[in-house]
Amino acid sequence: MQSKYGKWYHPYKPDAQYKKRVAYFSMEFAVHQALKIYSGGLGFLAGSHMLSAFEEKQNMIGIGMLWKYGYYDQGRNRDQTLQTNFIEKAYNFLEDSGLEVEVNIYDNPAVKVRAYVLKPEVFGSIPLYLLTTDVEGNDHLSRTITNHLYDNNHLTRISQNIVLGIGGAKIVEALGGSDIYHLNEGHALPAFYYLRDKGVTKEQMVFTTHTPEMAGNAERDGRHLNDCGFFGRTLSPKELQKETVNGGMISYTVSALRMAKRANAVSKLHSKVARKMWKKYSGISEIIPITNAQNQKFWQDPELEKAWQKRNSKSFTKRKKALKAELFQEVLDQTGKLFDPDVLTVVWARRFAEYKRADLLLRDLNRLEAIMSDPGKPIQVIWAGKPYPTDFYAIDQFNHLVHHTKYRVNMAVLIGYEMALSKKLKLGSDIWLNTPRITREASGTSGMTAAMNGSVNLSINDGWIPEFQEHGQNCFVLPEVDPLLPAWQQDQQDSQNLYRSLEDEVLPTYYNTPERWQEIVFKAIDDVIPQFTTRRMAHQYYEELY
Repeated sequence: MQSKYGKWYHPYKPDAQYKKRVAYFSMEFAVHQALKIYSGGLGFLAGSHMLSAFEEKQNMIGIGMLWKYGYYDQGRNRDQTLQTNFIEKAYNFLEDSGLEVEVNIYDNPAVKVRAYVLKPEVFGSIPLYLLTTDVEGNDHLSRTITNHLYDNNHLTRISQNIVLGIGGAKIVEALGGSDIYHLNEGHALPAFYYLRDKGVTKEQMVFTTHTPEMAGNAERDGRHLNDCGFFGRTLSPKELQKETVNGGMISYTVSALRMAKRANAVSKLHSKVARKMWKKYSGISEIIPITNAQNQKFWQDPELEKAWQKRNSKSFTKRKKALKAELFQEVLDQTGKLFDPDVLTVVWARRFAEYKRADLLLRDLNRLEAIMSDPGKPIQVIWAGKPYPTDFYAIDQFNHLVHHTKYRVNMAVLIGYEMALSKKLKLGSDIWLNTPRITREASGTSGMTAAMNGSVNLSINDGWIPEFQEHGQNCFVLPEVDPLLPAWQQDQQDSQNLYRSLEDEVLPTYYNTPERWQEIVFKAIDDVIPQFTTRRMAHQYYEELY
């Protein structure tokens, strides 16, 4: 017998302003530490959106993938360097929806796709339908399609696009269809092609572009995609030519922008960058800004929230010190180092990628050593984050930090950067360090949840920061360098500005004028809530995109 989760269902009557049905497609969702189907920021954003959609009683469902091995589990080699482990996952809190569809992938016309559902009652999100090809009746190769998030094999990645896009669209059809189909990034692009052939109109399709990095804006050979079944049917040469750009390529982003009635970038600055990036292509939709945000209820510590609301500095400081002590137990367990809750603690934690510059602090070691060894203004630094398992530059960067910090008493590199550790770092840090090369970070949301918990942003003025920052009032922002300069020159200038900010602003304020520090902390929370919470964002999507 089919359960109620085999039909469009919510455990509430949708609010009248959110009555339109919306199917939200995303390659990853981070709604809980225990459900390891995410890699980083895209998943954190999507997960927070789903939590707030539930809280606001929106008529929305999520369509995602049930990754057998998740992203990867972060471990250590014998010398403490990064080890990538792929461990099979099992989730008894997911329910078989009873829905199964078939998709055509390359020379296999009947790959079975089954949907499991994360019920709203489990983690307080809207229903998430998670797709798997690890289904009885599929051949071995087909069963492996949903093994690994962001599989490094390009044929597998195309197959994943088809499963999420066409398989997901067919699941939504089986649930009764949707008024709006929202692609969170271009991974599910085949959905738009399939739906267009089914009579779904442009007015029903919307798209979010998340990054100016080309690695996040896939381009693949159009004829090859046609052979793979990417479009839901075989396109004629003339039809295919209409879809291609740049000498026969399919740009996932350009195609999505052309088929969507409206698209959004994920900050005001990113919307300007995105319009400039894609303006040479004809027929693309308007790109409006809807700045990313995070779910306050999940991320903010209730005791810190209470102290902030009452403007009780003493209670806030006491709770913050306790949260620092909890974080430092993790540091002790992983590294054998005893950190001090009374010492200013800087955290850099996010996906390891070259442009995010995790090692910017290490650019001038003499300058850094002078800062780190000042007995009058002590400082502790923690790094955490996951490189892509085949991004060897980022892995080398991670390992370089491990070797540099291994025997230094006030520096640590942590593994296991997932939702639980991310929250612990935000609760237990005093400074949240953000160091991308300017214009390269589309939004970046980790600083929002850090600010909610009294961790002051020390940041490049990129992504969401220009919409939030009041330098010296709610954060510390480094002077902008020219993004057209060579990368090494940007890094040189930014690193010197970072050292200067620590020496002249951050450390003196923290140690010499603690009352002033607390004013900055409280103002940061004032300015981040509710403007950078997903309650605002979830409403804005309905108002401006749907």
